Amino acid sequence: MISMKRRVLLRTGAVAAVTVATGFGRAAWAEERKSIRIGYAISKTGPNAGGAGITTLPNYLLWAKDVQDAGGLELPDGSRLPLEIVEYDDRSSAEEVVRAIERLANEDKVDFILAPWGTGFNLAAAPLFDRYGYPQLAVSAVTDKAPDFVKRWKKSFWMLGGGHDYAKALAAIMADAGKAGTLNGKVAMVSVADGFGIDLVSAARPAFEEAGIEVVYDKTYPVGTSDFTPMINEAKASGADSFVAFSYPPDTFAITQQAQVADFNPKLLYLGVGTGFPVYAKNNSENATGILSLGGIDPANAANADYRKRHEAVTGIAPDYWGSVITYASLQMLQEAIRRKGLDREAVAAEIASGSFETVLGETKLEDNQLRKLWWTGQWQNGQFVGIAPGDRAGASQLVLPRQSWKKA
Repeated sequence: MISMKRRVLLRTGAVAAVTVATGFGRAAWAEERKSIRIGYAISKTGPNAGGAGITTLPNYLLWAKDVQDAGGLELPDGSRLPLEIVEYDDRSSAEEVVRAIERLANEDKVDFILAPWGTGFNLAAAPLFDRYGYPQLAVSAVTDKAPDFVKRWKKSFWMLGGGHDYAKALAAIMADAGKAGTLNGKVAMVSVADGFGIDLVSAARPAFEEAGIEVVYDKTYPVGTSDFTPMINEAKASGADSFVAFSYPPDTFAITQQAQVADFNPKLLYLGVGTGFPVYAKNNSENATGILSLGGIDPANAANADYRKRHEAVTGIAPDYWGSVITYASLQMLQEAIRRKGLDREAVAAEIASGSFETVLGETKLEDNQLRKLWWTGQWQNGQFVGIAPGDRAGASQLVLPRQSWKKA
């Protein structure tokens, strides 16, 4: 693990500021620049902690270690400065995210702020990043409004695509399977009433209609729902042989377990965030096989494989199969932009928008402040969550349908 010295700087209400220091405190900072200060608010507690603790925080720590091991962040003159990281626990509260970012900008006066976890939190934070002039590398955020957001917030960058990208890919898979006689053309669908779920389901409804797929069950549920049995039973009785849940990690895990208890065996099972977590496969063993979700990887990609090994060696946990590698790549982009342009946030944002970067994803370049070369659909196969759509992308795996029935313990 990264070697850190931790001390509490501030504590107000539910938010605590922690310095992950390199030996330089506030007094030294005031006298002479000895480090580059990076801040972020992340869900270390509360319902979002599971997702943030898999996709986001480990990559922040891995990147910080890599930078420190290299002697610090390199500046245009070739000099290097170590990192000083100011970390807040947002307690899975959008209000705390807002308070933390205001504190990072106004009191801690950090050089750069890293994005929070989750679509809703990135949307809540975006006006503040813009107001204070910070580039926002919004990795864990899926939104169809990204093209509009980049016009409103010119330093915002959206790295996971929009709901329509994922929904259209899924609808095409289901339509093709229907034509082949594998599926009956009916789908039951549930979605979490939060930014991610709203964006995905709003895109899925017209995508399914256009593809000729009949939505026979469509239910939205509030954040924090833990009992999905009524919805599962209603979906089971609906006549659909496809079930889709645009869910957050706790929901994804609960739906999987409760579907097994209910002996609900749709031929196509598509679940939301958390499906691509390594612990999901560990918890479900063979029962994970065939389940679909967002994201995926090319298992033959050597750079990604090397990243995954280093991630686990440094942080003690494996990265997920969707946003983790993109999170790390976004930090490499920030690092290289600082090397080229220094600490001028305006210049760094412009470089991220227009530059080309060599990252763990390969050559990476944004289009209109958005990352567009992504896996829209993945599937658990042979112990890995592999990318299957776009099917014509290099490294795509072949879709396997119908999904196998649950294996009883």
